Amino acid sequence: MTGHSAVIEVCGATKAYGTGTARRVVLEDVHLRLLKSEFVCVVGASGSGKSTLLHLVAGLDTATEGRIGVTAGRPAVMFQDHALFPWLTAGKNVELALRLAGIAPGSRREQARSLLALVGLAESHGQRVHELSGGMRQRVALARALAQGTDVLLMDEPFAALDAVTRRVLHAELLRVCAERGTAVLFVTHDVGEAVALADRVVLMSSDPGRVVAEWSVGLRSARGTDTPDAAGLVDEITARLGEEADCSARR
Repeated sequence: MTGHSAVIEVCGATKAYGTGTARRVVLEDVHLRLLKSEFVCVVGASGSGKSTLLHLVAGLDTATEGRIGVTAGRPAVMFQDHALFPWLTAGKNVELALRLAGIAPGSRREQARSLLALVGLAESHGQRVHELSGGMRQRVALARALAQGTDVLLMDEPFAALDAVTRRVLHAELLRVCAERGTAVLFVTHDVGEAVALADRVVLMSSDPGRVVAEWSVGLRSARGTDTPDAAGLVDEITARLGEEADCSARR
């Protein structure tokens, strides 16, 4: 990624809630860069502030201290809950995002069909949410996020509720779509295997307060996956360090 410009830059971000003796620091002095077309996964135990960091980058909350710069326009966000409107079809859910993005009415339907085809749902434009499987709903949510026309996608454990087989399929689809569109991704997960399967870089956060304490480079996209000895070894290394951080947090 050398020479690529940063689309997100988090400089010394601290997030605290409350005041005085009730003040609780969730994030402390966090530094993180996401480069153009890069896929970064953030892992950490519960309470490490992973989701809080994502909310700060998304503009859903503000940092108490520090600076967060986003140079690629407002990022699109995907959560674990697909948050689709159940009374709308898959296509209409995507069209709604296109309308909010300022796309002219005459081209919304065609663009929605194109985006659904991009995520492997070419035949699902007219289906309602209750007719879709969990994996299909997350594909629609991805198409809706991409409809916002951004170069940056923020994802907060979007596949956590899905079974292992569906998750692997969606991992491949996500990587393919992001490669085709040059989308940069900041992806929060508690699953180290998922992080290694997806990321160019894996960032580990400590708990209470959340700090960036380690970082690993996973390698080329074509080498991704967890079925090789190198990948499995990296999963073990990150998992061990995660356990160490959890133990340190428990002793505080």
